[in-house]
Amino acid sequence: MPFAHFKVPADTITAADKKKIIERTTDLYAEIYGERARPTTVVLVDEVVDGGWGVAGNVLTAAVLNGDS
Repeated sequence: MPFAHFKVPADTITAADKKKIIERTTDLYAEIYGERARPTTVVLVDEVVDGGWGVAGNVLTAAVLNGDS
């Protein structure tokens, strides 16, 4: 079963954006593995709370990602 897991900053994408991620990821797996993969493809989109992740030892916040800090 193909599985994709996306993590995005909370409140930065719309429900329509999530739908696109899910549809396009499913299409990609079907393109690679054939249509037999479509019914079993699982796509998870997690929203990470502000400050809930970091890079290179630095906590990322919405302000940092937007260049406000």
